[in-house]
Amino acid sequence: MEAQLILFIILTIITVNFIIERVLDYLNRQNKKHDLPEELSGIYNEQRYQRSLEYQQANDRFGAITASFGFVVSVVLLLSGFFGWLDIQLRDWIEHPIALSLVYFAVLFLASDLMNLPFQLYHTFVVEESFGFNKMTPSLFFMDKLKGYALTAVLGGLIVGVFLYLVNELGQPFWLYFWGVASVVMILLNMFYTSIFVPLFNKLTPLEEGSLKTAITNYAQQVNFPITNVYVIDGSKRSSKSNAFFSGIGSKKKVVLYDTLIEQHSEEELVAIIAHEVGHYKKKHIISGLFLSVAQIGFTLYILSLLIFNEALSLALGGQQLAVHLNLIAFGILYSPISTLTGLLMNVVSRKNEFEADAYAAQTYSSNPLQQALKKLSAHNMSNLLPHSWYVFFHYSHPPLLERLRAIRRQEVVSQ
Repeated sequence: MEAQLILFIILTIITVNFIIERVLDYLNRQNKKHDLPEELSGIYNEQRYQRSLEYQQANDRFGAITASFGFVVSVVLLLSGFFGWLDIQLRDWIEHPIALSLVYFAVLFLASDLMNLPFQLYHTFVVEESFGFNKMTPSLFFMDKLKGYALTAVLGGLIVGVFLYLVNELGQPFWLYFWGVASVVMILLNMFYTSIFVPLFNKLTPLEEGSLKTAITNYAQQVNFPITNVYVIDGSKRSSKSNAFFSGIGSKKKVVLYDTLIEQHSEEELVAIIAHEVGHYKKKHIISGLFLSVAQIGFTLYILSLLIFNEALSLALGGQQLAVHLNLIAFGILYSPISTLTGLLMNVVSRKNEFEADAYAAQTYSSNPLQQALKKLSAHNMSNLLPHSWYVFFHYSHPPLLERLRAIRRQEVVSQ
């Protein structure tokens, strides 16, 4: 395939994706003009609801600006042959192919992050700040940046280095070996994410003794779940938004509650949230999700192996010869329609899992505190209560609040 045709396809993919996203954003904005259904009444008072609409509008506007900026920059860089030009410049200084690729990606990563820095600062210290969410100080923001750079350099550099070594040494069969490496890394990250990586940015403390821990322990014993590791994370030092998450496999299982979550919810609601997380474990969602991710990685690597040595991809980006790093950039764009489809599938599975976890929590604990917890989470985080169905289909890994409440109530009717 000619380089010019490949460049045309790349530009077409970027443009079509940009247009689709803007259409979805438009549909989502229009949907907010509808009246709230009865099931969602009482979540907000009128003043708070109007404030939430303003918050969503501010985020919509900000998202449209950043997406448009990114689209224009991408098109300009592709048409100007910048990616190939950078490869040519670095070749004057670096001869080793692996070192060349690592430096190339490091330069692009830093340039991209610095270019986006004003947007990140504005969103954090203007948008989030004006609506009362941001608790982060400028010093903490930049400290997080430096830690992120260090983690990317060490972990990202190691993984990319192994990938490049296998590509250079093994040729096309590299994908099978790197698939094994990537699968092991994913499993290890799942097992030790909370123990190793979270403490780099946040403080984790065991949930203190008291009525809440007793209530959680009693529920865990009731459903035969060895929930010995419940931690509180100091999310309040960055945002007033709240969340909870579950990580780990086997004896490494951990449930983590944001301190803001504990402040904003009753004990019954917190136990219901824990019951939801236990539901994910009991329904084997974590294991099945891991298997799906591993399969997705294998499929992606196989397709990559068919294209990674195609010199035309490098020439399409302005290069003068085959360069693995140029081909990876081209592949990332060419593969995006497929990754969109696999992402849609993963979202469908994830939304189904959320319904099942809700049902498990309602059955083994109680539906009323679960519904109240979901409502409070949406209210405190100013979530969009009326997202458009197409926007949900493309972007939501969790069902909208209204769908979750209706599903819980349907289950109540069936069980009566």
